[in-house]
Parts: sequence; structure tokens; C-alpha cells
Amino acid sequence: MNEVLVFLKSCGTFYLATNEGDKPHVRPFGAVCEFEGKLYIVTNNQKNVYNQILNNACIEICGMNKGAWLRVEGKAIHDDRREARQAMMDANTAALSSMYTVDDNLMEVLYLEEATATFYSFTSEPRTVKF
Repeated sequence: MNEVLVFLKSCGTFYLATNEGDKPHVRPFGAVCEFEGKLYIVTNNQKNVYNQILNNACIEICGMNKGAWLRVEGKAIHDDRREARQAMMDANTAALSSMYTVDDNLMEVLYLEEATATFYSFTSEPRTVKF
């Protein structure tokens, strides 16, 4: 999981895909952290992406950096604990502090469960890890 976290952070921007009914939806994300050994993402509970995840927890993340890319698929599980939100804020203060506070009733964190990450490049065979 740590290798996935490091890669996503190195991307700066990565993309998260959800679906609503039979239509895919992809949008840029940038904040990610590790908390209690799990990979976490963050969003706003007023956004469509949050409701899409609550309705169908299966998501996919894709990021690219320096000719290599990563695809992560798994289930995004909501974590309503303040400690989890605080961990996200601590790991991403510069990116998140202008949008959220830990107790603003907007910031929501989700961790990946049953995740499979595949690392790709133009020069080597794909490599898959599960976490």
C-alpha cells in the first residue's frame, strides 16, 4: 500500500472514476493519505462524487508520472471518524486547508478496501499488488 501512496503523491493530480447508473464519471483528485494502514481519499459531501460512491462503492483511480502509470480499483468505504479526517488534513494541509476544516460537516474521508493496484510503464511488464 505504501508504494501506491508514494506513487499517487508523486503524480500531484490523479483521477478517480465512479459510475452512476450505466454512466462513468471521472474527475481529478489530489489528496491522499495513509491512516491505520489504509489508503484514504477525501471529498466534499455536497458533491455528486460522494453520493455516487455511497451508491456504488466500486471506484478506480488512475495516475501517471514520468512515463509510468498506476490503476487502483477497489471499494471506497466511508469513515466518519474525526481522527481519520484529521489524518487527511495533517497529510494534506496545503491542499485542503482552503477548502475544509476537520469539523466543517463537509469533509468526508473514505478508505480503499479489497484494492488491487497495477503499475504500468512503456518499458516493463505490468505489476499488480493487492492491499
